[in-house]
Amino acid sequence: MLNEAILERRLNTLEIEVADLKHKSNTEPARGNWLDNLIGSISDESAFLEALEYGRSFRQSDKPVDESRKQA
Repeated sequence: MLNEAILERRLNTLEIEVADLKHKSNTEPARGNWLDNLIGSISDESAFLEALEYGRSFRQSDKPVDESRKQA
């Protein structure tokens, strides 16, 4: 019975939160292009910077090797 009461309370909290989010999304005007709002939003995260470096390394590994530099 106690688990049921806890689940009921948690479900009620979730329903309130979802209703609040729906209300905010319907009443707040869109502020410009969504991509412009997203750009730079996580650039200071270490995992993001690590992913950028991984992508850069992956792209570089696909490029042909310059033979003149290879002999050095």
